Amino acid sequence: MTLAIVFPGQGSQSVGMGKALQENYAASRDVFAEVDDALGENLSRLIFEGPIEELTLTANAQPALMAVSMATMRALESEGFAVSSAAFAAGHSLGEYSALAATGAISIAETAKLLRIRGLAMQEAVPAGEGAMAAILGLEMEAVQALCDESSQGEVCEPANDNGGGQIVISGAKGAVERAVARAGERGAKRAIPLPVSAPFHCALMSPAAERMAQALKDARISVPSIPVITNVTADATQDPEMVRKRLVEQVTGSVRWRESMIFAAEEGVDELAEIGAGKVLSGLAKRIDKRLSARSIGTPDEIAAFLKDRG
Repeated sequence: MTLAIVFPGQGSQSVGMGKALQENYAASRDVFAEVDDALGENLSRLIFEGPIEELTLTANAQPALMAVSMATMRALESEGFAVSSAAFAAGHSLGEYSALAATGAISIAETAKLLRIRGLAMQEAVPAGEGAMAAILGLEMEAVQALCDESSQGEVCEPANDNGGGQIVISGAKGAVERAVARAGERGAKRAIPLPVSAPFHCALMSPAAERMAQALKDARISVPSIPVITNVTADATQDPEMVRKRLVEQVTGSVRWRESMIFAAEEGVDELAEIGAGKVLSGLAKRIDKRLSARSIGTPDEIAAFLKDRG
């Protein structure tokens, strides 16, 4: 089996995630302490106790999900797992930062600070109520692009996430996205579902956030990742720190090409995915993207034990 480790994005957060890791692994406790220290606040208490409304705020959810992924990673490593035993790492949107932390390209403390900046910048890029996102189900990318083009009427409306399995998320100005949702059925979509998000992520409206991230990443220390990282905007792999920096900036306004990223992994011989951290979103998508991929989620002590037992 050839393994890739993948890291979840926003939407996978839940109150209490990572708590069993914190209770069972000193290495996990160290991660939560490092993130709290880096941010100068008790984020771990919010992760473990909620409320969910506050945890879901993008400036909190982004570093929180990374913290849980890294707490899982460090727990795995304390039991003898080596990141270098995987062929690739990848992460969905903010999960790309988790992948870079896991592969030693960026320190946990720096990653937490970058994700706090990223979350605030994305939230502040568009005034509340002016942007929207929607999931379009049952259409291929070409048809979704055409739907966006005809719905834009001079406003921004773009594919934001190609998640695979016939699920493409669009993002842009509220009016344009609403027009796309209304027309999706005529285009052959099975469903079009407006998403309860606080801002229109991964589209041109995020340009102010991309500028802020370019500034923040300019000074960030990025090392060579220990294994190649498949990046969202290109759906191919790199170990070049300067390329990593460039693609993290492009990612803010660019589409998350997750379906293509997983097909790239499969084409490179990957047949096993381990989703590291909260939730099971990426594991669920994997099976729908490419039949060659088997997937499991690892975010609790029991899941860690089962994974390591299966690996022998």
